[in-house]
Amino acid sequence: MRATHVTRVLGAFGLLLLLSSPFTLFLTSGSVALAGGKAVLGAAMLAAYVVTHRRELGRAGTRRTGRFLASSVLTTLAVLGVLVALNVLAFRENQRWDLTQARIFSLAPQTVQTLAGLKEKAHALALVPPTHPSYGELEELFRRYHEAAPEVFDYAFVDPRREPSLAAQYQLKDGQTLVVISRGEGDAAPHTTLPLPAEQELTNALLQLGATGAQKVYFVEGHGEWPLEPPPGGDGLSELRRQLQREGYRPEPLNLLGRKEVPRDAGLVIIAGAKQDYTAPEVAALRTYLGEGGRLLYFTDANTEDGLGLFLADYGVQVDDGVAADPRFNSGNPFVLVSNFYGKHAITRPLQERGFNVQLPTARSLTLIREGFLLPGVTVEPVLLSSPYAWVESRPLEDTTPSSGEKMGQLTLVAAASRDTRAAEHKRFDEARLVAVGESELLLDPNWRYEANRNLVMNALGWASHQVEKITLRPPDRETSTLELSEDQMRTLRFVSTDLFPLSLLGVGLAVWLSRRNR
Repeated sequence: MRATHVTRVLGAFGLLLLLSSPFTLFLTSGSVALAGGKAVLGAAMLAAYVVTHRRELGRAGTRRTGRFLASSVLTTLAVLGVLVALNVLAFRENQRWDLTQARIFSLAPQTVQTLAGLKEKAHALALVPPTHPSYGELEELFRRYHEAAPEVFDYAFVDPRREPSLAAQYQLKDGQTLVVISRGEGDAAPHTTLPLPAEQELTNALLQLGATGAQKVYFVEGHGEWPLEPPPGGDGLSELRRQLQREGYRPEPLNLLGRKEVPRDAGLVIIAGAKQDYTAPEVAALRTYLGEGGRLLYFTDANTEDGLGLFLADYGVQVDDGVAADPRFNSGNPFVLVSNFYGKHAITRPLQERGFNVQLPTARSLTLIREGFLLPGVTVEPVLLSSPYAWVESRPLEDTTPSSGEKMGQLTLVAAASRDTRAAEHKRFDEARLVAVGESELLLDPNWRYEANRNLVMNALGWASHQVEKITLRPPDRETSTLELSEDQMRTLRFVSTDLFPLSLLGVGLAVWLSRRNR
């Protein structure tokens, strides 16, 4: 390459660097030294071009050369102007796309619905100093909430070291932090306090503040059901219990032995994996409860009998013997079913829209009864099904392939039934609702983090208790892999991505165009 061609490229780059230095100073980096360095370097490149092409520039008075130089300068200015305009437009509009696998920078549907349902303004007061490591992350979380609902959610940060009266009010010691979530205006506004919250805790705090009263959820015990609090070294439902409490429910154990009826304050009853038969009086109490418009979630397990067969048949549900198996849709074991085959039911609509896969270990299938045993007015529907390749294995310990006489095809794994009870003598609610699930181990603490299963259970609970707003997708347990950048690093990244890199491409393109134009 001849020296004249090199200096022509230097001249193109120099002109761009010189003209874009104000853009660097005011829009990208804000660094006077960097903008000045670009201007000096650009001037030097232009000087090299002028020295090398002084004869060509001396003929600039000719019509042809003058038109060429003028068009070159105008083209450079036009390209630079378009670049500046695009960056200014992008800065003002500031569109964001969350491309992370777990969507860690997007609010969950439950959060969006909760914000949309706020009837009074909510305010978050963060007693967190700016030097705290979680300050930026918490501010970003609050910003997303505010952008989703600017009319009903706002926030503020206060350094407790500079406001000792606030620190004393909330009994904060030196170095401690706190977030106060309040609803409404004034000092008497209801509020709750949190440690530095993630999205799940913040959304649950808003739900609790907006709840008019917590519904009691009774967990039946006495028949080998999974306990709310696990014994040492055992399994239990402590994570489910915490989830219920966060969403405004009051979970409590209930032993039906010696009772004639389910307590009248029961918002919902859960049977979680009973392994022994219920007595006749206990079954009668449950039958009366649903007959008066009660709500029940029933979870069964493989190789168990609980004596509730006729009671479930009243509502169109029969639990099949054996274990559901699937040779194709499983997690490596034909008895651990993975399904995204949903019925047309509100419980699973959010899961279907997101394409979630539900995973059920050693599930039992359900047969839906349309006539005969079921009570008048009962409607029963499938909620979750297996794939069409499934079957019911009657001897899971001996065989892992379908045999003659075993039920085959698409199996119902979760079902929902309802019945109008407005005419009941001692009516509790206008409609009885029952959700039957062929697996109870998905409730256990080790399995509760599986997002699809957790939403399936909580949506079933929301549907059964007539709380439509709780049929949604909750914030997932996210393992964030974010990269923390300092302010200087952010400025450097912004300068490289919005200034240096595009200018380099433009400079190369302009140099090529000038070289070809000058031939």
